[in-house]
Amino acid sequence: MARPTIYSDELANTICEQIAEGRSLRSICLDEAMPAKSTVFAWLADPGRDDFRTKYVHAREAQADVLVDEMTDIADDGTNDWMEQKNSDGEVTGWKENGEALRRSALRISARQWIAEKLRPKKYGSKVALTDGEGGPLTVQIVKFKDAPRNDPR
Repeated sequence: MARPTIYSDELANTICEQIAEGRSLRSICLDEAMPAKSTVFAWLADPGRDDFRTKYVHAREAQADVLVDEMTDIADDGTNDWMEQKNSDGEVTGWKENGEALRRSALRISARQWIAEKLRPKKYGSKVALTDGEGGPLTVQIVKFKDAPRNDPR
C-alpha cells in the first residue's frame, strides 16, 4: 500500500488528534497508512491550508499539556528504581538503587519539560522579569542631547 500524499480533512484530523494525544509526528508518520513527514510539512507550508495549520498548532498546544501530565506520572512511578542485590550464591541480601532507571526517568522528564516549554512558552516557559539589578522595577530615562553644532561654511 502506498503512503497517502493527497490532503484530506480526515487524514489531517487523524494526525492532529494523535499529536494532541501525545504522539510525535515522527511516530505517526512511521505508520504506512500515514503520509511521510515531508508530505505533512508540505501541507503545513501550503498557503491554502490555513485550517490544517490552525488545527496543527492547537494539537501541539494540547500535546504540551499531555507531556506535562506524563512528567508527573514518570516522577511518581518508582517501579524500577530499586534492584535486588544478590550475593555470589544468588541469595537476596538487600536492595540497591537502579541508577540507570533513575537517570532514564530524569532524562524523560527533562525532555518533556523542554518540549513543553517550546510548544507553550507562555504557559510552561521560564518567566523573565526585567529589574534594575537589585530586584526593583526597571526604569527608563530618556535623555535628549543638545543638537550638535553645525559647521557652517558661510
